[in-house]
Parts: sequence; structure tokens; C-alpha cells
Amino acid sequence: MADELSLDGLAKKTSADVFAALATSEKGLSPQEAAARLKTYGLNEFAGKKKLQPLFIFLSKFRNPLQILLIVAAIISGILGSHIEAVIILAIVFGSAFIDFLNTYKSAQAAEALREKVTITAAVIRGGELKERNMREVVPGDVFILGAGDLVPADAIVIEAKDLFLNEGVLTGESLPVEKTADAAGGRTVFLGTSVVSGKATAVAVATGARTSVGTIADKLKRPDAPTEFEKNLKDFSMFIFRTTLFLVLAVILLNIFVIRRDPLEIFIFAVAIAVGLTPELLPLIVTSNLAKGAIEMSKNGVIVKKLAAIHNFGGVDVLCTDKTGTLTEDRITLIKCVDATGAESEETNLWGYLSSKNLTGVRGVLDDAIENFKKMDVSGWEKVDEVPFDAERKLESVIVKKGKDTVLIAKGAPEEILKISDHYDGHISVTGKAIKPKKITSALRAKITKEYEALSADGFRVLALGIKEVAHKTTPYDKKDEAGISFVGFLAFLDPPKKSAKDTLAKMAAHNVAVKIITGDNYLVTKKIMDEIGLPIVGWYNGDAIAAMHEHEFKKKVETANVFTRVNPEQKEMIIRLLRENGHVVAYMGDGVNDVLSIKEADVGISVNNAVDIAKETADIILLRKGLGEIIDGIVEGRKTFANTFKYLMMALSSNFGNMFSMPIASIFLPFLPMTAPQILLNNFLYDSSQLAIPFDRVDTEFLARPKKFNIVFMKKFMYIFGPLSSLFDFATFGVLLYVLHVNGMAFQTGWFLESIATQTLVVNIIRSKFNFWQNGGPSRALVLATFGAVMVGWGITYSFLAPAFGFARFGIYPVLLILAIVAAYLLLVEVAKKYFYKRYEYLIEK
Repeated sequence: MADELSLDGLAKKTSADVFAALATSEKGLSPQEAAARLKTYGLNEFAGKKKLQPLFIFLSKFRNPLQILLIVAAIISGILGSHIEAVIILAIVFGSAFIDFLNTYKSAQAAEALREKVTITAAVIRGGELKERNMREVVPGDVFILGAGDLVPADAIVIEAKDLFLNEGVLTGESLPVEKTADAAGGRTVFLGTSVVSGKATAVAVATGARTSVGTIADKLKRPDAPTEFEKNLKDFSMFIFRTTLFLVLAVILLNIFVIRRDPLEIFIFAVAIAVGLTPELLPLIVTSNLAKGAIEMSKNGVIVKKLAAIHNFGGVDVLCTDKTGTLTEDRITLIKCVDATGAESEETNLWGYLSSKNLTGVRGVLDDAIENFKKMDVSGWEKVDEVPFDAERKLESVIVKKGKDTVLIAKGAPEEILKISDHYDGHISVTGKAIKPKKITSALRAKITKEYEALSADGFRVLALGIKEVAHKTTPYDKKDEAGISFVGFLAFLDPPKKSAKDTLAKMAAHNVAVKIITGDNYLVTKKIMDEIGLPIVGWYNGDAIAAMHEHEFKKKVETANVFTRVNPEQKEMIIRLLRENGHVVAYMGDGVNDVLSIKEADVGISVNNAVDIAKETADIILLRKGLGEIIDGIVEGRKTFANTFKYLMMALSSNFGNMFSMPIASIFLPFLPMTAPQILLNNFLYDSSQLAIPFDRVDTEFLARPKKFNIVFMKKFMYIFGPLSSLFDFATFGVLLYVLHVNGMAFQTGWFLESIATQTLVVNIIRSKFNFWQNGGPSRALVLATFGAVMVGWGITYSFLAPAFGFARFGIYPVLLILAIVAAYLLLVEVAKKYFYKRYEYLIEK
């Protein structure tokens, strides 16, 4: 039905014919018909939302070519007669994959549940009832209302429109707004995904989902999210490990086959097992688990993460740019007084302001709501004629109203801008219909008006000014030229009290080395008043005019020191954020309006709030359920925790684990037997990896959280070059004890080294997790202690269990065990000492 109808063809029909063709009406579809069409056309999505598929996730755990090689080698080994070894290898490989799958699936479910908390809605009429509904549930034939900041929920035909301007950049690449009308002879088609800049409209959906203009080219428009800095560094780290692993494995294979002349299949399985041990295959899981845990913790504080990868950037934030409304203030804006140019209470100012806000269809803000709620005015007889929408350059908007023969333009906006276009005062037809003689605005009067404005601002009031002008009634649209020569009326003074918690929150920001920069549309005086009250010093400020007069190269230096920017337009906001990023900062920006979208997109972390306009929520990485700085700093700290715990796993992989796997190929060259069999290596790796799943639940040092850290591959390499050989040194000490003190070889040697290896590489995380003594700052979490010691106990227990023969383990008496325990203790003690030297010398590499 609807998908077979041409959008362009319908646009040429009358509204009645459009309704008839789509089998709908002005009252919209009935709920029953809407449900039926939802089944027919499906959800309003481009390609259908991909549901979590457990089987696919499980199979994806076998993308690692090393695992595939092990499976193939184990099957071949079983065919050749080594059945027990083959079963053990396959059991460990599939067991590891299953544990990885369970944790990955759980993390994916948690992330999806969080994303569902943030939905984009559309104002849809069904059965004559207007209600906000999930945009995914819009179907062809639905009638919906559009307003400033809304995303268009479907390809549709405009039925009614007033001053409707859309941004169609998603389709055309053009940033200039396009006007839409209900005229069959003009442009009355609107498209899914475009956004309303100003005005309002009623439209009827023709096509949804993949049938829309955007849906048909969705695959071409899709671009993978740009990798974060952390993800780029993680890729570099993985390539470094891959190259190192490849070198060691090739060396083992070539030397053992061509020099020592061992069985090729046995050496191949041994070498692949070493590669598995060297490869931090749980790295993606640890990263995802950390991010999911961080996202869940943040959601408890009202912070919803739309893109998990943004958490790493969030933790790296060192500059937060935001307006003061709702962050430093309570976001409870109230109109306190309406005054004339001299500061006297004015009923006239109140009424003109009320008429303006009541008839506004453009970008409505909290100030318009405050005006309407201040006092209900009798505006009977007045009807709206037109409006000139707000724009960031003029910093004002105009509404044209009519009563009888009088047509009046009411301009409302920034006092400086209203005063610029005012040439007289008190010269107009008053609300009583009585003519008032105009007074020319002299320089003295202008100064007096400005002084009154500054006095209100200095008292902490947000101020709007009003001007009016009698204009000729016309049928063509009014524009900004009609605003020239208005008569100044007076001021509307609003109050938004500072938050009581602002001081403590700003102190917490400072303690975590996050600089706060205020970017506001208000003037300097009202901003200063608020900042004085909360104790945030102004160290430098610039207004929009000063920024416009400066060369960008010069402003790039100034933006570092200034922390207040007033009367700025959207392009200037975006430039401030871009220049801060170019200066090396990780920048978060919080905004909730149409004019904030460019800045949200430019920032490393775009933040919006749940009651923001649709386009702001769609663009943001993170959504706040409650607007405030407290939620933001809590999120930043949580982001730093995820980085810290991921960092611990990487250091684990580069210390004892790497050292043990490095020792193995060397030992294989000099020993007449393999130092450890492939099943023993895989069991070691399986137990070690399992213990590391507790890392996301570990504590993080307060000092580590105090400032953002960076991923530095040089730091990682230096860590490996020191702690890898240190681990190998104790491996060789173990070899010496086993060979020359205990005089064992073969199975007993392999058992002894397994006991030392699983203990050193697993327990060492309790030491290297912090630069401080392992017992300081609360020490490792209970979960990490239980997981690591539990893995060691299980490993050691297997050597004494009924499984020992299957893995080729010998049973040790108390004396060999005590010697191995002494080696493990000495190793952990030396690591405790060495890490202090390492951090003292190289910690600067990860400091921002």
C-alpha cells in the first residue's frame, strides 16, 4: 500500500487525497490499525535491528587462527593415537571459548539494556490522541507533529506548516536550512532522519525504515565509528605481541625440528600452545567487561552510555565545556520581574513578552515557559500573523501579531541586539490601543538603558529585552529587515539560583584535574555573579565579538587560559572545542539544544540530557538522566577505572606470563624433553585467564584516578623488557633446582615447572596492579584475591588428583613443594621492589 505510493506523487495531491491514499485521517490511525501495519512493515529501522545471537557470539570466539590450528592439530593427534592428549586440548580450547562467550554475552546484554533507556520519540496522533511514541514504532499512515529540534520520524507529506525549516544535511550534505510548506505546488516532502531547525508542522508518514530515502542508501551512509585513541593504541599493542609471538614460535619450530630433530607434530602442537599462552586472547573480553561494568555503574548514577568505546575517552577528559544552566545552577528558571527601560515595573512589558512566547513556534526554551507561567494575560483578540525565527547571529526572534487594524512586530532577545535595532522608546500603539508619543533614543538614553541592563545582570538576573514596531499587514513572509527601527519596551528578568552542590562538585573536578570552561549565551555580568556565588574564579574571558575580531591562531593560545566565553554563537562554540583538542586536550561538551549539536559532535565526548531535543540526543555519546556536573565527574572517574583495570591485564600479559612463555622455547632447546607438554601449557593458560576475569572488579588507587592517563606503547615495552626477563630469571632458577637439587626430569620436571609457572604468572597481578605496596590503599579486591589464589589452588590440586595422569603430572612430596613456594615468594618480593624503581623512572610516560 503505502510503500507502493510515490512520495513525489502524493506531494502534488490535496491533503484530503493524501489521507485517502494512505487510508488514514487527521485523527491518525487507530491503535489496532497501527499495530497491524507495524506487523506488515516492521519496525522503523534501516535494516532491522540486529538482535544478540548467542550462537554467532560463541562461534566468533574461534576467529583466532591459533585456536583453529590447535583444534586441527588435536584432531590429527587423536587420529594418530594420542587420544587423551587430543581430548584434553579440545576440552580446554572449547572451555576457554565457552567462558569467554558467557562473559561477552552478558556484557553485550547489559550494554543493549542501557541503550534502550535512551529512546528517540515522535509526537504521533493515533485515534485522535497526541502522544510521544518510540520512533521505531512509527508506521506509514501515522500523523505526527514536528517542532524545533525534532528528528523527522519518516518520509512524509506535510499537511500543515508554519515557518518550517529543516536541516537536510544527512541527505544533501548542505548545512543551510530548507523551508518546507503544505503547498502542493512547493516543497512539502520531509525525510526520515532530517531535523527541524525552526517552526512547526503536521505531517503524515508515507514510508518508514528501509523504504525511506535514507534507508535506500543506508549502507552507503554507514561508516564505522572512528576508533578512539585507546583503541588505536590497543591495536598497536596487539601487533607488537603478534610479531613477538610469531618470532618465538617460528624459532621453536625450526630449532626443534631441524636442529634437535623432534617429532614435527608434537613440536607443532607445542609451539601453537606457546603462541596461545603468549597471546592475550582475553584482551577483547577484559576490555568489553571493563566497559560494560563501567557503563552499568555509571547508569546507577543516571549516566547512560550510548557507545561503550566512549568510556575510555570519558576517562581521559581533562577539559569540560558546558553552559552554566543546570550544571552550576538549579535549572529552575523563573521570571521575577518585568520592567521598563528605567527599571520600573511594567505591565506592558509583561504583556508583550507573553504575546511573543505564547505565539512562538520556533525554538522554544525554558525562558518562554517561564514567561507564560509568570502571569496569565488576557490576549483575546490578538492573533498570530507570522514570525521571524531566532538565529544565533541576530540573537533575537520576532513574532508578528494582529488585533483589529493594528499589526505589531514583537522582537525579543539579547538586550544588546534589541538595543542596536531600536531607534526610539515608548513610541507605539499601547496594549490599550492608545497612541503614545515616541521618544528618540539619544546617546544619553541609550547609556541609561544599558546601565539598567547591567544592573540587572550584576544582580544575577538573566535578561531578555523587548521591542515592538507597528508594521503593515502583508501576505508575504516577514523577515529580519522588518525588525529595523523598533521601539524599545523594557526588560524581562529571570532568576536561576546556583546549585548548592556546585562548590563541592567543582572541588571534585579540580581534584581530578578536570578544567571547567563555561560557554554561555548569557552576558559576562550574570555569568560572573553565578561564578562568584559558587566560588569559581574567572581567570580569563572573551565574548563573541572579541572572538570574532581575533585571528584563529591567536585565539588558539587564548583559549587555553580563559575559562569563560560569553555571547558566543554555535560556530564559535565549535571552534573553541576544536582548538582545545588541537592543543592536546581531551574535551567533553554538554549541551541540549539545536545550537549545541555542532559542539557535541566536535567534542571527544558529546554529552546531552534525556529531555534534550532529539537531534542533540542522537548526536551525543553519553546521556544524563539528571543534568549536573556531579554526574559528569562520577562518569569521568568511572572511565578512568575502566582504563586502569584494562591496563592491569596488559601489564600481566607482559610480565610473568610473557616471561614464562619466553622461557619455554629456550628450555626446549637445551632439555632432552619438552619443558611442558601442550596440554599442560593450555591448562596453565586456561587457569590463568580464568583468574583474570576478576580484574574488572578490582579496586583502583585514588592517585591513579586523580589525573587522566594515556596508553603509551613505549611504557608497555619497557615494562616487558624489565619484568619479562625477571620472570624468566626465576624460571631458570626453578630449572636449576629441579635438575640439580631435586634431580628430576621428564614428567616430574614438567610438573615442578607447571607448579611454579601457574603460581608466579597468576599471583603477580596482586603485586603489579598498583605502584604502591600491595597492601596499601585497601590492597587488591577480595574478588581478585580469591580468583588468583583459587586458580593456583586448582592448578596445584590437579597434580594430586585423578586427572594428574591424563595431563602427565607427577606427584610431589612436601620438600619439592616448599622449594617451589620459596622461589614463588622470592619472585613476588623482587617484583614488589622492582616496580617501585620502574614507576619512579617511567611513570611520566603515561601521564597526560
